[in-house]
Amino acid sequence: MYINIKLKSVSTNWLCGAVAMAISVTVVPMAIAGPYDFGSTPTAEEIAAIDIDVMPDGRGLPSGSGGHAAGKEVYAAKCMACHGADFAGVAGTGGAALLGGRGSLDSGKPKKTVESYWPYASTVFDYVKRAMPFNAPGSLSDDEIYSVVAYLLGEANIIDKTATLDAKSLPEVEMPNQDGFISDPRPDVFNYD
Repeated sequence: MYINIKLKSVSTNWLCGAVAMAISVTVVPMAIAGPYDFGSTPTAEEIAAIDIDVMPDGRGLPSGSGGHAAGKEVYAAKCMACHGADFAGVAGTGGAALLGGRGSLDSGKPKKTVESYWPYASTVFDYVKRAMPFNAPGSLSDDEIYSVVAYLLGEANIIDKTATLDAKSLPEVEMPNQDGFISDPRPDVFNYD
């Protein structure tokens, strides 16, 4: 598409000699056939690589499993630098506290952590899979994610430290703040019941 722009000065006596500019645009169409000529239709494998969302009821959880002992190793190697040995977060790293604060949400000093705030264990899995570790998001295997979530929830006494988490058991975990949210009353919108 070509655009031809012509500028011309127009002087008018009745506006005290002020000059106004008028722009006339002539568009000369070019033959452009088809789409924009870039990109491609993604393959099923490319879509699967980014279709990793996990719903509160467990839909979207991948195969694999993990437990507390393996999660302790993953946490020490890939999480502790930002979240600390005591899960309290490390100043200056951006790593938030993960545990503590249970019962503090309606206090004058609420502490929002996985333990005190998050309503679903599947959300923990989803977040870790997408965003952690901070310096290499998406680099953990599904087994490592199940393991680190089992370690975190075990240390919070939300699950037994001998439990193994997988796609069947993870959505069954009852989080301390599971009932701390108001359901959306609109029909057919995020109805997880």
